Amino acid sequence: MKDVMYFDQAASSWPKPPAVMDAMMQCMQEYAANPGRGSHQMAVKASRTLFEARKNLAKLFGVKNPNDISFALNTTHALNQAIKGFVKPGDHVICTHVEHNSVRRPLEYLKASAGVELTYLTHDEQGSMQLNELKEAFRSNTTLVVVTHSSNLLGTIMPIGEIGELCRSHGAKLLVDAAQSAGVLPIHVADMNIDMLAFPGHKGLLGPQGTGGLYTHPDIDLEPLLHGGTGSQSEAIRQPTVRPDRYEAGTQNTPGIAGLNEGVKFILGETVDKIHAKEWAHTQQLMEGLLGIEGVTILGPKLGQNKTGIVSFNIQDVDSSEVAFILDQSFQIAVRSGYHCTPLAHEVAGSLAKGAVRSSIGYFTTDEEITALIEAVKEIQAQYAK
Repeated sequence: MKDVMYFDQAASSWPKPPAVMDAMMQCMQEYAANPGRGSHQMAVKASRTLFEARKNLAKLFGVKNPNDISFALNTTHALNQAIKGFVKPGDHVICTHVEHNSVRRPLEYLKASAGVELTYLTHDEQGSMQLNELKEAFRSNTTLVVVTHSSNLLGTIMPIGEIGELCRSHGAKLLVDAAQSAGVLPIHVADMNIDMLAFPGHKGLLGPQGTGGLYTHPDIDLEPLLHGGTGSQSEAIRQPTVRPDRYEAGTQNTPGIAGLNEGVKFILGETVDKIHAKEWAHTQQLMEGLLGIEGVTILGPKLGQNKTGIVSFNIQDVDSSEVAFILDQSFQIAVRSGYHCTPLAHEVAGSLAKGAVRSSIGYFTTDEEITALIEAVKEIQAQYAK
């Protein structure tokens, strides 16, 4: 089997830095005990690994207290903890038309079950929003604004700092979905007025699947999503009040977090600015090549505009799933097709009828792979144009 050219980085990053796998294996071999559940040397080492990961994440995101970061299974888990733990019956929440279902579905659940009011902000075809519309959407009972940092379909980057300022001036909290930006775009929770930040470990942070987390401002007390053992305050019948235990019921994924820690260390060493600059250059190279093919349209920001490394496209009237299948089977190129769990974003882009082929670039994507994808799309387009 030929080596796969991987353009599905927006779903999970691959390959990982070798240190990620090495740390996971070392954990399994040497100290795979329960963190925070014992005083023996293996348990202590496991606890230290988790805290080191918190410290490195805090450094990456500008968080003062590492214990304000709780680990989660993924961004979906973190978003559910933030949304369901914060929003109360009768609250008004503002979100956008380009949100992932990890935001939309919990909010719609609360709308149906608890009478929560929702407002969806509109976007233009490139996914850009108008801050004036957000300003006019605030109500007396608006408690939360939920915004993706970057659309997982369009790659559009949202003005989080300005949104945070508006939230603060109107007394609302800001929850940011960093699924496509953590490790790829600069994030500083204080400077950007972010109250809660949900992030994955397995995408831009270069860690394994089954890892992620949630930063929660120290002034916010969330109702825990899960209740159970924490290794602290065991005599109490309720969840502990101390962080991060309050939001981390059950045994944590120590091998996975050990790997995540190495991914974050890699990013801190390379720097987010360098990573984004490299991915942006490759994104422009891919967009320029695809735009040169007759019948190919690209969703989202135009060539030259800032965005993350997501390039979603369609070939004339060819079904997106068919294009992805051909790329995989005939060219050994892995992409994602369909609706990408964000149907409202497809409405914005005008692609709801057939979805889109999403190619996404990572730090380890090469010039040769970009060229190969462009040439493969040329061949597919030529075949269907006959």
